[in-house]
Amino acid sequence: MFKVEFTPEAVEDMRLLRKYERRRVIEGIENQLVHQPAQETRNRKKLRPNKVAEWELRADKFRVFYDIDKENKVVKIEAVGSKKGSKLFIRGEEYQL
Repeated sequence: MFKVEFTPEAVEDMRLLRKYERRRVIEGIENQLVHQPAQETRNRKKLRPNKVAEWELRADKFRVFYDIDKENKVVKIEAVGSKKGSKLFIRGEEYQL
């Protein structure tokens, strides 16, 4: 099992969400990232090199960006954003991956 840790920025991203939205994101993290976070699935994919994170988890309209430390069995949540159409927003600003 992997331990999940949030960066301070990701904690702030979560605070910007409504309570039910936070619950959806947490459920996605618990269901998808605790056991095999490095396995690509329909909702998880490895990203091209970028400034945010190595991996992306899709939880409804939300995107959770994370890195994996396989040696220490830690999943580090770097950012949480939302998709509106084809645009990604992190901390209220449009972001290009």
